[in-house]
This record gives sequence, structure tokens and C-alpha cells, in this order.
Amino acid sequence: MWKSEAWDAVRLCFPSENKGSGILLTTRNTDVAHDAGTKNLSLQMDLMSPDESWNLFKSVAFANEELPSEFETIGKQIADECHGLPLTIAVVAGLLKSKRAIENWKSVEEDVKSFVSNDPDERCPQGSEIPVKNLMRSWMAEGFQKLENDLEGEAEKCLQELVERCLVLVCKKSLDGTKIRSSKVHDLIYGLCLREIQRGNVFIMNDIVLYVADPECLDLSMHKMQPFKRVPGDLIDNPYFGLYRALLTPVHVKLIHFKLLKVLVLRHRDIDNFPLQILSLIWLRYLSLVVHGHLLIPPEICRLWNLQTLVVKEYDPSFVTCPVQIWELVQLRHLKLPRFYLPDRPSVSVDKERDMGFSNLQTTSRLSSCCCTREVIMGIQNVKKLEISGDEDDYESFWESGLVNNLVHLHQLETLSLTGTYILWPRTLPASTPSAKSFPATLKKLNLTSTYLSWSYLDIIAELPNLEVLKLMGFACCGEGEEWHPIVMGFN
Repeated sequence: MWKSEAWDAVRLCFPSENKGSGILLTTRNTDVAHDAGTKNLSLQMDLMSPDESWNLFKSVAFANEELPSEFETIGKQIADECHGLPLTIAVVAGLLKSKRAIENWKSVEEDVKSFVSNDPDERCPQGSEIPVKNLMRSWMAEGFQKLENDLEGEAEKCLQELVERCLVLVCKKSLDGTKIRSSKVHDLIYGLCLREIQRGNVFIMNDIVLYVADPECLDLSMHKMQPFKRVPGDLIDNPYFGLYRALLTPVHVKLIHFKLLKVLVLRHRDIDNFPLQILSLIWLRYLSLVVHGHLLIPPEICRLWNLQTLVVKEYDPSFVTCPVQIWELVQLRHLKLPRFYLPDRPSVSVDKERDMGFSNLQTTSRLSSCCCTREVIMGIQNVKKLEISGDEDDYESFWESGLVNNLVHLHQLETLSLTGTYILWPRTLPASTPSAKSFPATLKKLNLTSTYLSWSYLDIIAELPNLEVLKLMGFACCGEGEEWHPIVMGFN
């Protein structure tokens, strides 16, 4: 427990009724222990001795392996630099678990000396949570995965290995506990990562920060930016920076100098036209923009033939129109856009078909229902996660366009979200609704919002053989009565 206020917030849950129960409270702050009223019941934990530190370090770094003699001396020196902190020892030993070159150990020893503080109060695993999907897509953009097909699966394995080696801390998991949703790193690992960033041409972050109303948020933003290589706005266009592979910037810059860029995150709030400078970054694999209004993606987007992830975040309700040339981005794996229109895939010969389609696409968000034709669906037939949004001015087209009947062609689909419109209450319920056979048998998760289905239709959804999660949001169902009586054999 970090602060006394936290104890004050939960102490009422533990009334003092002499029932014989006990509470174990751990803290790095002696004031918290005093405020908790422990008096003489508190136990001041000692740091590990050199022998205890070495035994812990050895057990993590080598486990059941035999310890080579040449590693013992430097290993003890590294363990001593951890100042007897068990968590720090476990983290550093986990980092060296798979490294058997003495040069790597010497490098880590220097880093530990630089980044492990002598002040115990500064050695704590505090940090920001990172969404795992963003982390893995950045890994893919940097080319860290060896496999060409199952990049996401390989990234999940790497993340799990880092967790098992105490290099990454798990923050949130999925409801069933099988997937990691967000993570963070210990401050020691964060320091080591920054050292590697400064050694190589990985990140550059501009010195200018957007105005933030809350002064505390502004300070936090500045603090987070300081460890990166920072350059004032008038110097960022220097040709030297063309060697950098990733750029995070909240301001306009001349991107033409960043020829080798693989990751670009533009944090503007005033983009209403696609920045044409981006089209010269042919090695780009990850692109993220913030826009408002209607964004037209230019036909020249096909020049970014290495692009794997395209993210367009909306500052206010936005709509994105894609050109037919976007189908030439055959490496694309993730499309995260506001509601967007995708034209039919052009007709090509069999020889050129592999150069015109999204065969690698894994996730697509907020695809407009009016463009869910058979041609479009066949072009994304390997997608695993799909969101479809209805048009606000045409509720009937959501069901009458035949989009659901085309979904059966998505043989890899696992997660489907259907969102109609809440603007216009339909005068009549859909005349015809699809059968369970219209959905892919692979479907595991189904989200419905403003679809205005009759409650009885849920019995049809209950027939889906592999469905694990069903989310019914606002106006997913309507009609007479507000109760649903599931059939006995549904949802097996």
C-alpha cells in the first residue's frame, strides 16, 4: 500500500469486532504503517544479504543448469548492485536467463550500476499500463518476430516469456484469464530500455507538448518525454534524423527527412487532410493519426506497401473514405478507423489476385454496413475480429443489404460486433433476420448494439456452436415484453 489515504478508504471494510481475524499489510512507507495503527506489530523487513542475493540470482538466472565458473564472479557483482532488493534481483536475473555470452553480462552490469538507485524509496515498480495489442503491433512493425504468417501468435508467446522471466508485469487480463490485456515494466527494466533506445536509432520525440488543461497531466507528459532523445521543433528536420526508425510527435514536422521510418504516431488534433508527406515513407509499417471530420485517404496510399497497421483516431465524430487502391496494401493486418467506407475490390486476373486483397488482415473496426458486399467480404475473408457500423440515415439497409448473409464466407472470424443506429427508432422491426447458419461457425464472441432484434431471435443465436461471449448493449433487442426466456438446449 503506497499511501495512507488508500488505507483510510478500505479500513471500514474491516470492522473491529474481536473475531480473531488478521490483516497483513505491506508498504514501503513507514507513515502508512503508523497510520494503520500497527504500533508494535509492524515488522521492518531487512534487505537480502550478499549470500541470499546471490542464491536468489543464481536460482533465477540458471535454474536447473550448472553454473559456469566464468559467470560466478560477474554474477555476484551484478547481484550486489541490486542492493539486496529481491524484486530487482529477480528482474535482472530474468533478463540474463537466456544470455550465455559474457559480454552481455558485462553490459547489463554497467546498466545496473547506472539505473539502480541507492535510495530504497525510489526503487518501486510504478509505471504506465501499455495495451498489449499496441505493444505487439509495435513489435511487428519493428520486425522482431521471425514468423511471417502468425505474427500475433508469436508476439503473444514472446510476451508470455517476458512475464515468466519477471521482465514484464501483468496489469489486466481477459475475463476468462487466458489473455493479457495490459502490462507494464519495472522501473529498472524501463531504465534499461531507455539505455538501449539511446544507443540505437529507435525513438525520437519532439520537444513541444500540446496544451493540457490539467497542470498535473502536463507535467506527467513532459516527464514521460524527457528520457527519449528530444529535439526542439526548429531542429527536428535535420537530415541526421533520417536514420530513426520510430517517431512519436504531437506537432507538424517535415517527414521527408525520415526515410527509414517504420513507426509513425502523429498526435495532432487538427488533421482534416491526409498528410501527403507520409506517402514518401515507403518503409512505414505502423501509422497512427488523429483526425476530425471527413478524411479522404488518397489513392497514393498504395505506395506504403509495407504498412501493417493503420490507426485513425477521431477527435470528434469522423468518417473515412478509402480509395480502391488501398486493396494493394497486401501486408495490412490491422485497420482501426472511425466508421469508414471500403469500395469493392477491383476485378483482376488470377495471377494478380494475390497482389490485390487483404489476405493478412486480422482486425477491422467500424466498417460501414453499406459496403459489406460479397466482393468486400471475400477480400477480407481471413479476418478474425470485425466491427460493422450501420448508417445513421438508413436503418433498413443494415439488415436488407445482405451483409449478414455474406459473413458466412469469413471462415476465420472469431469476434463480431454489429452496431446499428440509435438516431432513428425503426418504424418496423427487420422483415427478415438471418439464421444461425448465416454466421461463421468459428464465431466465439458476438456484440450487438442498436440492432433492434426481437428477443426471440436470441434463440437462433443460441445455436452458434462455438459462441462463448454474447454482449447485448443498448437497443440490441426490442419488441413486446422486456424478458427473454432462453430455450433449454441453447448455448451449449
